[in-house]
Parts: sequence; C-alpha cells; structure tokens
Amino acid sequence: MPRDGLGALPRSGLIVLLVAAAIYLGCILSPPALMDDVDSVQAQISHNMLSSGDWVIARLDGVPYLEKSPLIYWLIAFSYRIFGVRDWAARIPVALAAISLAWLVWRYGRWAFGAPAGFFSGLALSTCIGLFLFTRIQIPDVMLTFVVCLAFWCFQRALDEQEPHPRRWAAVLAASLGVGLLLKGLISVVVPAGGILVYLAITRQLFSRNVWSRLRVFSGALIVLAIAAPWHVLATLRMPPYFAFTLHSGPGEYRGFFWFYFINEHLLRFLNLRYPRDYNTVPRFAFWALHLVWLFPWSVYFPAAARLSYRPVDRGGRTRLLALCWTGFLLVFFTFSTTQEYYSMPVYPALALLIGCAMAEPSRWTGLATRILGAVFALCAAAAAILFFLVRRMPAPGDISRALESQPEAYTLSLGHMGDLTLHSFAYLKLPLLVAAAAFAVGALAALFLRGRRVFIGVALAMVLFFHAARLALVVFDPYLSSRPLAEALLRAPSGQLILNGEYYSFSSVFFYTDRPALLWNGRVNNLEYGSYAPGSPPVFIDDAQFLSLWSGPGRRFVLSDGNGIAHLRALVDPPHLHLVAESGGKTLYTNLPLPG
Repeated sequence: MPRDGLGALPRSGLIVLLVAAAIYLGCILSPPALMDDVDSVQAQISHNMLSSGDWVIARLDGVPYLEKSPLIYWLIAFSYRIFGVRDWAARIPVALAAISLAWLVWRYGRWAFGAPAGFFSGLALSTCIGLFLFTRIQIPDVMLTFVVCLAFWCFQRALDEQEPHPRRWAAVLAASLGVGLLLKGLISVVVPAGGILVYLAITRQLFSRNVWSRLRVFSGALIVLAIAAPWHVLATLRMPPYFAFTLHSGPGEYRGFFWFYFINEHLLRFLNLRYPRDYNTVPRFAFWALHLVWLFPWSVYFPAAARLSYRPVDRGGRTRLLALCWTGFLLVFFTFSTTQEYYSMPVYPALALLIGCAMAEPSRWTGLATRILGAVFALCAAAAAILFFLVRRMPAPGDISRALESQPEAYTLSLGHMGDLTLHSFAYLKLPLLVAAAAFAVGALAALFLRGRRVFIGVALAMVLFFHAARLALVVFDPYLSSRPLAEALLRAPSGQLILNGEYYSFSSVFFYTDRPALLWNGRVNNLEYGSYAPGSPPVFIDDAQFLSLWSGPGRRFVLSDGNGIAHLRALVDPPHLHLVAESGGKTLYTNLPLPG
C-alpha cells in the first residue's frame, strides 16, 4: 500500500485519527452527566456485572433485563476495571469505537480508491452529524457499524484476485459477524449477508463455486458459532424454559430468555407486534431523507457521488457498487420494520466512501456543492448570531427546564427532546450559540475561499468546533436530561429507603450515581416488565397502597417523582408528610421525615 509520510502511518490517516479523537475523546468529559434512559441503563448494567460477577444475565435493580446482547456491557465493565466506575469511563468504549470506525473507513477508501479518496472518506465519516449525535448515548450501534463495515471490506478482500491471503480475510469476515451477534443480535448478520447477496446477484456471481470457495462458508460458520454461541447457550440455560416459539406477546407472560430475545425482541419487534411496545417509529420518508442531515455537511456531495461509475470493472467500481447494495438493502429492510433514527448508522461508512470518492475527483458538481456548502454554513452562522442577539439580555434563572415545553409523546424517538426547545430556552445557551456561530463562520470561509484539500480540512475543523459547541449545550441541558443533581442530594442526605415513582428509565442515572437499590412504585412497565415475571426476580415493584404503608411507617423514605408523578404523589400524601430534599430539571426528591437542620 502506498505511504504518504510520517513513518508507518500515512499523514492522511494521522489527520483522520486526530480529528476523530478531538471530537470523540474530547467529548467524554463530564459534565454532561450520563442521561436518564438508556445512557445510564447501559452504564449501570455494566457496573452490576462487574460487582456481582454475573457476566451472562444483565440486571437492573436486580430484575433480569433480557433485551440486548452483552458485549457493550463487557466493554464498559472492562473500562471500569481500568479507570474506576466513573461516567467518563463508561463513555470510553463508544468513543474508541467511533475513532476506530473513522480509521477503518480511511483504510477501506484508501485500499479501494487511492489515498485522496480514503482521506476524504475518513474525514467525512468522522465529522458527520449523525455519528456524533448517536454516540452521545451508550448504545452499541457505532460498534455494530464498525463490524458491518469490516465485514464488507473483508468480503471484498477475500474475493480480490490480487489478495495473497484470502483465507485470512474470510476468517476475519466470519469473526466480525460473530462479534456483531454479541453486539446487536441478528441484524449484525442480516445486513452484511443481505448486501453481499444483492451484490453477488447483480454481478452474476451468486452461484459461482469460486466465490463460495474463497469465502470458506463452512469454516466461517464454525468461527461465528465459536464466538457467539457460548453466551446465547448460557443465557438460555440460565433462564428457562429453554424453547418456546409462540408468536403471541402479552402482559404477564414469561417464556424464558430464548423466546424473549429471539422471538419477541427480534421477530415481533420487526413486525411491530412486540410487547411491551415501549418504542416509536420514524416515518418512512423521514427515515430515508434524514440522511441529508446525518451525513451533513458532506451530504452536499451526494449529487456528485451519483455521477460516479458503478460498473464493477475495477476495484473502485466494485466498491462503489457494493456500497450501493449495502445502503439499499439496509434502508429497504428497515422500511418494512419499526425504525429509530439511528438504525441506519451501519450505512454511514458506505455513504462516506461514496462521498469521499466524489470529493477526490474534482468536477463541476463538486465545485457547485462546495459553494452551496459555503452558503449553508453562512446561513447557519447568521441564524446562530441572530438567536444570540434576540436572547442576549433575556434572564436565565434556575435551569433550562423552566424554558422548555414538555412533549412526552415524542420521547420514544431518539431525538424526541428536540421538540421541547423554545426561543426562551436559547437564553440558557448563549455560549454554545457563540461557539456554534464561530464554527459555522469558519466553515463558510473555508468553503468559499479555500481550494483543494484545504477546503475539506477547513470544513472538518469547523465541525470539530461545532461539536464542542454541542457538548457545551448538553452541559446546560444536564439538569433536564439527567438526574445527577438529585443523586448528589440523596448522597448528602441521611440514609433511608429509596422509592422511584414510575419506571426505572425515568431516573436511571440515580441508580448509577448512587449505586443503591430502590422500590419501583407503579413501575412494572416497559423494559423491566418481562423480567419481573422471571423466577427469582426480586419483589421491587409496589402499588399505591404499599407506598402509603411504607411512607407512613417507621423509618426514612425518599421518593423521586417527575411530570404527572409529582401531581399523583401530592394527591396521595398530605403536605405535612412531604419534605422537599431537592428539585432539578422538573424532577423532585421528597422524604417523609424532616431533614436535620
């Protein structure tokens, strides 16, 4: 492979790594704290595994949590083992996965198209909005994206006639599928297999004996099973009954790990028949069209990428065609399923490769796209500056939750809280607005006045600055998105039994920052409902009558409430028996006994 300086690592690869590290390692700092919902859930499951020594069954508040594959928990727990149980340590595996993905796309593009295209592909992937947005929470999708991208690259390397070691690449392909099964389940096999089969059908190689011989399907299947089967077998044995295949899913039914994980969580979720239905779905058109946002600012080069050659006559043409099959299969697959915004993350590398290839071939279309990008950046800079001017003298008392409009019906989508923003809320975001305006101004100047490679480096640096403006904004949102202030107040208060008013996810960061159990008042819903019926599951769920008995009984109790739960609490308990301990982000912590002093 050609080198372009700096010893064993080409200069372009070093730049891609530095840009990605500046974003993803630079944003693991705390604050912002771990958010309520899945962010803290993943971190706390990992902590529970580390402290209990049970690496097979995930648990929350002692209740079996059977929905997800375990590899991300193991990686976070390993990070805890090295750095201690800290929120920033929980973020390290996802951050390193994002950096590794940028490096992999650079290598893939360099191999397929040459050094310039590889550089632009890695730069585009590392600085696109979607990758940043969906790595702010501890979900394994960026890791899944890495193994999917690796699988496609290994597939190409195994079939490349110039490759001296096709057997090794076939083995790595199989290993990536096995690792993917431990990250996200069957989708990690479905996406590469589907994209590859479509590609082989288009290129008329689907029934080629030579193709399947080079892929070494039988030995590859053994590698996949060796990696993925042990955990699945152990989890099935630990949570009987072992096998159930009914397609009915409803409340109060328990059929073991195998049924819930494979039938309910995979098949019935795909068909939108899963119970509990604690998720939403993005409209189909939006699921496709939002890639203009997720790949921004580089999505302006999509028209130039569309004009590339997709004929599989050389390595570059084969890679572009494979990227098209890869993208098309995943988007069509999820068009017939329930979808979240981040479900399409595994196509980001494919789109980045096409964009990078287009950026490396100067044309009238790339020049026009760059000018359009400069205009878009200029408009964004102006919008941020205008917002700052409008709110510059607005007071910002308390925390930002005072200026937001709650829309809980949208929170089952990943970006549901974006709809809570009001003009007044920007009064709390003055510094992030200034930094964002500066970032967009840098991008506009780079796109409009620089030439050649400097344009793309300038735009990438603008995005680095913009992402740190976003991190500053998340710090402001901290009291609204996380319950850490209430957790800290609880740690300062006298000891007592903790009760959560509602479901676990609403206050999951309290569990992480205090590492103490709680009773879940009217919380036998959504993600913990199924596991609550498992044999041996702890009796942590209580109703109104049990709560009132505990609240009026001897000993100190604490209760966490938010939203309608606060009104319900105040309707049940007389004011003399409610003592406010702390309030933050529209959430409250009460105790039943007066606090000392």
